[in-house]
Amino acid sequence: MKHRCSSYLALFPLFGAAVTGSPRPPQADRATTERLEMVRTQIAALGVSDTATLRAMRTVPRHEFVPPDLRRQAYGDHPLPIGHGQTISQPYIVAYMTELLRPHRGMRVLEVGTGSGYQAAVLAEAGATVYTVEIIGALAEPAADRLRRLGYTTVTVRHADGHAGWPEAAPFDAVIVTAAAGYIPPALVEQLRPGGRLVIPVGSIYGVQNLVLVEKGARGEIRTETLLPVRFVPLVSGLR
Repeated sequence: MKHRCSSYLALFPLFGAAVTGSPRPPQADRATTERLEMVRTQIAALGVSDTATLRAMRTVPRHEFVPPDLRRQAYGDHPLPIGHGQTISQPYIVAYMTELLRPHRGMRVLEVGTGSGYQAAVLAEAGATVYTVEIIGALAEPAADRLRRLGYTTVTVRHADGHAGWPEAAPFDAVIVTAAAGYIPPALVEQLRPGGRLVIPVGSIYGVQNLVLVEKGARGEIRTETLLPVRFVPLVSGLR
């Protein structure tokens, strides 16, 4: 299974402010046709069934989140490079991780690893208010501009080290990490609301990585479940 990520963390400048609103519907063009086919053959056919997730994957213009020279490959069944050693994940993985969060309108989600902004856009389209952190400044600022231009005003981007989460915006209904960590950062679990879910790839870039689901019970008890093998770029520390 192929994958993506864009990753990481820090603690201050905000590049986008969250307000309410939603993007304009996509035009019926070749990209729309390819997007609908992507969802049918790569996502729904493999078992993703959550209505909000499928609707978001059908709506978000994935080609806007990849480099111009790769736009013809935007709806292919594979990850794509987005520069600075980062990638945009395979469409199935984006949809699968989104579904695991049980997206619904009004939920608050922390994303660690903004990358090009695609996962954040999918979550926003599914109804979430998204706080997303990216450790690489050269990715964070363009992602904020891109999300703003496309109308995803319920997404706020921060250039920061995601290991620390986003304390002042916590607690979150869900947390999603789009890079592989050697361990589950305690701050992310602490900032999860009771009843919330955290999805994170765990493992070494040189060894086995697994997608892990963390659930926090009503009394703060933690349950973890290993779901499937994955391959993501590493989650690192230190602003870039």
